[in-house]
Amino acid sequence: MSQNLIEKIAQKYAVDLEKDQVVQSGDFLSISPAHVMTHDNTGAVMNKFKAIGATKVYNPRQPVYALDHNVQDKSAVNLKKYAGIEAFAKEMGVDFYPAGRGIGHQIMCEEGYAWPGSLMVASDSHSNMYGGLGVLGTPIVRTDAAAIWATGRTWWQVPPVARVELTGKLPAGVTGKDVIITLAGLFNNDEVLNHALEFIGDGLASLSIDQRLTIANMTTEWGALAGVFPIDTVTYSWLESRILTVEKRGLSGIPSDEDGENGTSPRMNFARLSELKQTAPCADPEAFYAKELTLDLATVEPYISGPDNVKTMTAAKTMEQEQLKIHKAYLVSCVNSRVEDLAEAAKTIKDQKVAEGVEFYVAAASSEVQAESEARGDWQTLVDAGAIAIPPGCGPCIGLGVGLLEENEVGISATNRNFKGRMGAKSAQAYLASPAVVAASAVAGYIVSPYDYNEANPQGQIKANAKVADETKAVSILDGFPTELTGNILFCHQDNLNTDGIFPGKYTYIDDFTPEQQAGVVMENYDSDFVNMVEQGDFLVGGFNFGTGSSREQAATALKYRGISLVMAGSFSETYKRNAINNGFMVLEAPELVKDLLADHGRDKLTLSTGKKASLNFSKATLTYNGKTYALSPVGAAAQELVLTDGLENWVKARL
Repeated sequence: MSQNLIEKIAQKYAVDLEKDQVVQSGDFLSISPAHVMTHDNTGAVMNKFKAIGATKVYNPRQPVYALDHNVQDKSAVNLKKYAGIEAFAKEMGVDFYPAGRGIGHQIMCEEGYAWPGSLMVASDSHSNMYGGLGVLGTPIVRTDAAAIWATGRTWWQVPPVARVELTGKLPAGVTGKDVIITLAGLFNNDEVLNHALEFIGDGLASLSIDQRLTIANMTTEWGALAGVFPIDTVTYSWLESRILTVEKRGLSGIPSDEDGENGTSPRMNFARLSELKQTAPCADPEAFYAKELTLDLATVEPYISGPDNVKTMTAAKTMEQEQLKIHKAYLVSCVNSRVEDLAEAAKTIKDQKVAEGVEFYVAAASSEVQAESEARGDWQTLVDAGAIAIPPGCGPCIGLGVGLLEENEVGISATNRNFKGRMGAKSAQAYLASPAVVAASAVAGYIVSPYDYNEANPQGQIKANAKVADETKAVSILDGFPTELTGNILFCHQDNLNTDGIFPGKYTYIDDFTPEQQAGVVMENYDSDFVNMVEQGDFLVGGFNFGTGSSREQAATALKYRGISLVMAGSFSETYKRNAINNGFMVLEAPELVKDLLADHGRDKLTLSTGKKASLNFSKATLTYNGKTYALSPVGAAAQELVLTDGLENWVKARL
């Protein structure tokens, strides 16, 4: 059976597979990732780790701690928090990178943790970035991180995989940031929501690793769970250069005492690279992709994203005509503060000055990036122009430290998110652009294009593929897990039903809110009649992107406590799915069922009790309702175990 690249990497890092099982999209797996990175949230994961009774890290070489979010905060409280994380890392023997070394995602790439062909996770949504190096990087939640620390593993459901073909070559001055802004703005109707992406095409040859990392990073904002580039000659050249840099630096920057051969880095060394060249995975020629997208790079130009979302795209040259005054400009964050980015910005504004009334903030992605930029002269060029240097870290991108947007201000930023209120005041407006556009705008005092392009229409296409159903295979059922389940269907048609609608935010931080109280307020903000319509054992069927919004896990547990047996939907927010299954509450995607229910019942009622029973056969991975049988993703042993143990924390406790 053929596999795409995502499936091949998942196969390699899956544990306890059934005999001869070939991993495919939709499979629930138990995985043991190569590494798990946590940053300032390491403290919160430490609390979960201790709460489940763990006393030592299962594999000290697996976690990595990197302090990067609130590095400008020198208060006693924050310094104590940081010291506690460092002490815990030392006690557990885990690699630790202190504040000032750089952004965790960049460190993972620089130090060879993000090794091509591996599976990596992080308790941060921008772990997609590792895909620029051919790594399957995907986000997890804090409970997962604690589970990996304690047992070396967690679970993952292999998402649908889309292939993105980049053809042609970018015009001069157009960058990877313009590519991902174009993709998110052109395909802006959730076409790749909760998919993993594989990039292919002749256009990749001209995209550097810095540009690939930028594109992969912002596949998060595009809605994807991963964005992976092939492992090719561009990858190998970057690794060779980086290995030489690390060898020249020596082991002084490596926290682990697990040295490689002859005093080399345990990760960045030529022996490992030689092995990679012989074993690098690639997709099979006949691999299946749920969707296929194409973009002609020659039709991309500098674009602006926003304000307030990444789905709105405007040519920089068009915005220049509006002369939209800016107050702040930012060249910071994990997406666009590497050496090439700083060089492009410096070239754009060399021998010029930042406009009066504009503050231009610059932070390198890491201390090593800053050192190289200084050696090249780019850093000084930016400072001479009037840029305000801040420490390597997340800073204003996440709304921390100096330089945040104030009331009604406008900012132009090379960061990855421009959600309202993220970088400061809610009344402010944030636009995203490439480093060159940001730098040029800082000098002009309003949003401009540094290049004289006429607005063009980017050329791209998308095609959805229907997978021919394989012959039904029996799913092994663990002792105690039901082979079949029957329940009445409650239909809540709403697409993008958010977690505040499911469980109101005003109850979220009441620490002693009981399960009974949760059950009593479930769906309060969506449909006040819902709580009285539920019968024990009902199946709830929602719309598409169910559970979007904040990460509160009560949006899952409240439904469970009310007596809902399981939730089916057209698709789920990945965070909602993880929170549900981590609490032993099953969620399953059933898009065809949702479409049929909509055709039969429409959207007149917020909640509709169909009065008809549905029968779910776990051993056959099918659902039968109203005389029709629907194929579902098989609920494998990894998910069954979590339901049987009533959640991930209990699963971990049983293995300590």
